[in-house]
Amino acid sequence: MKITFKLFATLQDYLPPEGKKTNALTLDLAEGTTVEHLVTRFSLPQKLVHLVLIDGNFVPPAERAGRVLRDGETLAIWPPVAGG
Repeated sequence: MKITFKLFATLQDYLPPEGKKTNALTLDLAEGTTVEHLVTRFSLPQKLVHLVLIDGNFVPPAERAGRVLRDGETLAIWPPVAGG
């Protein structure tokens, strides 16, 4: 199955070079892959995995380990936002 994986702000540094230009990658994944699998695969620090959306819908922290990704979905992750 294929999904679009997007990382924003400082998390873009965790993408391989081909994804940094557009902040997105198309990934070919095995059935049963979860949000948490991708967080681990890309070595994203848990403290920076703040806002997680699948097709624009919020995925609460308690559901990320069990939320299985489906063909055609877009997974987007943002770090905490600081302001002044």
